[in-house]
Amino acid sequence: MLEGLRAYRMIAGMWVRAGMTYRVSFVVTLFGNLVMTGMDFAGILLMFSQVDSLAGWSLPEVAFLYGASVTSFGLAHLAAGSMPHLGRRIRDGSFDVLLVRPVPVLAQVGGDQFSLRRLGRFVQGGAVLGWSLVAADIDWTVAKVLLVPLMVVSGAAIFVAVFVAGAAFQIYAQDAAEVQNAFTYGGTTMLQYPPSVFGKDLVRGVTFVLPLAFVNWVPAAHVLGRPYPLALPGWTAFASPLVAAGCCALAGLAWRTGLRSYRSVGS
Repeated sequence: MLEGLRAYRMIAGMWVRAGMTYRVSFVVTLFGNLVMTGMDFAGILLMFSQVDSLAGWSLPEVAFLYGASVTSFGLAHLAAGSMPHLGRRIRDGSFDVLLVRPVPVLAQVGGDQFSLRRLGRFVQGGAVLGWSLVAADIDWTVAKVLLVPLMVVSGAAIFVAVFVAGAAFQIYAQDAAEVQNAFTYGGTTMLQYPPSVFGKDLVRGVTFVLPLAFVNWVPAAHVLGRPYPLALPGWTAFASPLVAAGCCALAGLAWRTGLRSYRSVGS
């Protein structure tokens, strides 16, 4: 693992130095990413200009969900946002090049085309999260203060696991980037809204099958004093790190299984 992290750091650093060669382009693109990701929250603000609450949730409470989801996804996207491009590498045969290098393949795929421009999503989500913490009526305790950063980091780890699992699936499907995006980009969009606006079957699916609910829905229920999704017990608000560890372990297993079963395209 340490070798993989070192290799990832070196590959990411190479791409950062290459990206910073054109500083004006970097700043413009970073600002553009920040603005584009902010359009989702602009839609929420527009909706709340017509209603006072969404399924009983106020604007600051929905902003808390939005900020937590986007900040966690922003961290994961920064670290593993190149994973969806694996299918293209498999189709054009360049994935075989990664296999013969004396570097862990996952580190090469994760660090490939690393870009600080992706920070725009994280910064924008963090700004909304910070505002919501001030605007929402939260009865602060030590546990809630500690839970907020723990929720963000654990949520990022869950999204990274989804990125890795999606990459493993692409080894079999070869052209499944959009399927992967449905669970990553689609997942973070869904989590921006209260669970009460979705059907119970969907909430069960993202709680017990693909546990995206532990990115923000479950811990946010404790922080905001809202009912827990599916009437889960109170201790589940602090289960996000365990869920994240389990997701990462399963994603790692899926990656190793996919890598062992890989057959070159022959080009």
